[in-house]
Amino acid sequence: QVQLVESGGGSVQAGGSLRLSCKVSGFTYSKYCMGWFRQVPGEEREGVAAIDNNGSTSYADFVKGRFTISQDNDKTTLYLQMNSLKPEDTATYYCAARPASYAACMVLAGRIFGGMDYFGKGTLVTISS
Repeated sequence: QVQLVESGGGSVQAGGSLRLSCKVSGFTYSKYCMGWFRQVPGEEREGVAAIDNNGSTSYADFVKGRFTISQDNDKTTLYLQMNSLKPEDTATYYCAARPASYAACMVLAGRIFGGMDYFGKGTLVTISS
């Protein structure tokens, strides 16, 4: 059974930093796409960052230069380092994963190509001005 469990959310002031973690278990694909989404109540979920099994990364324009997606060496934990946080970054953040497919592991126009098969339950990030 695949499980993704996020942690690291919290409340910080604008300009601060947070690092989100996502512990992945039961996901045995050697070729994959993993990523982070975020969602504000009443709005659609949007893709934030993605990484594939080769370490190639992709970011939404609104986080480029501020957020960094990474994995640990054994690829059981996914991270999202968030710097220079803004009030508009306030959202629930979800990690997600899928096996590799024909679709590129890229963030574009608010989504990650190919969709995702597995999601965590989310962690809340609140940025105050």
